[in-house]
Amino acid sequence: MPESTDARPNPISWTGGGDGFLTLIDQTRLPTDLVYLNCQSVEDVWQAIKRLSVRGAPAIGIAAAYGVVLGVRDEALLGSPPPAKGPSEAKRAAHAAADHLATSRPTAVNLFCALDRMRGVIDSLEDELPPAQIGKRLLAEAVAIHEADRAQCAAIGRHGAELLADLGSGAGIITHCNTGMLATGGDGTALAVLFTMHDDGKKPRVYADETRPLLQGSRLTAWELMQRGVDVTLICDSMAAPLLRDGKAQAVIVGADRITANGDAANKIGTYGLAVQAKHHGVPFYVAAPTTTFDLALQSGADIPIEERAAEEITEPYGKRTAPEDVPVWNPAFDVTPAELIAGIVTERGVISPVTEEAVREMVSEG
Repeated sequence: MPESTDARPNPISWTGGGDGFLTLIDQTRLPTDLVYLNCQSVEDVWQAIKRLSVRGAPAIGIAAAYGVVLGVRDEALLGSPPPAKGPSEAKRAAHAAADHLATSRPTAVNLFCALDRMRGVIDSLEDELPPAQIGKRLLAEAVAIHEADRAQCAAIGRHGAELLADLGSGAGIITHCNTGMLATGGDGTALAVLFTMHDDGKKPRVYADETRPLLQGSRLTAWELMQRGVDVTLICDSMAAPLLRDGKAQAVIVGADRITANGDAANKIGTYGLAVQAKHHGVPFYVAAPTTTFDLALQSGADIPIEERAAEEITEPYGKRTAPEDVPVWNPAFDVTPAELIAGIVTERGVISPVTEEAVREMVSEG
């Protein structure tokens, strides 16, 4: 199973064979506590995704793929033979697991890409296969999804570092939300670019938006960057504009949860505003994402379903009421940045710039 290559924590790991279990870092407990969750069932994985114990578009997809394996685990342990006709109970259980996991969060397209790959494997298997063999085949596919994302992260890091090489050492770069190892199967997307620059001696000065209301920037991104020795300064989301005005940032780079055919990008709420501010101040705004994050079936960002989350995330963060009782709340988890505000999209295959529908389709269809 994929394991960390160094002493850093491993956010997503599988223990055992087809009858094993999934282990996740509970990201809701960071940065004060490093707690691991052992997911023994499909419902465990669904709940972990829903409550943001695992988050980040690629990481959600990877976790869901392993969740499908858990869907057949009980059948494998029972060792029951398949019925004489029709698909085996294990295959039905795997499809049911995929269907359930698909309802956990609506915006990140990586979730659906990973589940479609798992469904393809399920459908390709003979009905006569014992449940244990079905679980073994599905586990191999989940591991392949995990390893592919690890490689994509490394490639994104290289392409992004080359793109930003002209900024020179010590350049100020703003990032939003969390796009590192906690959000992916490797070093991340936008953070992989910053890690690669740091390792190459460019030593960027990173400004991490705290990312309200759930503070993924302060809780997760600042923690990750400090773990790697990267120069990071935490700022409130509302501080980005004066930072850009004063010339302290030479670039902005963020991740994405879904990118449409025309290059519009959905990402954590607050990204759109940051892109507008960067454009106003003449600072390039970049998106880093694997090609699995592109959804060419959607023409523009207007077609992206935007998840809305509980009011309590704003009115009672961490159990502390900070707003009047019964005040109406609007809490979308994501917003959409129009392609015209994006200077380039960094993928594992290269950089899309300028961002046009033709360039997007050409890059994504290469594979």
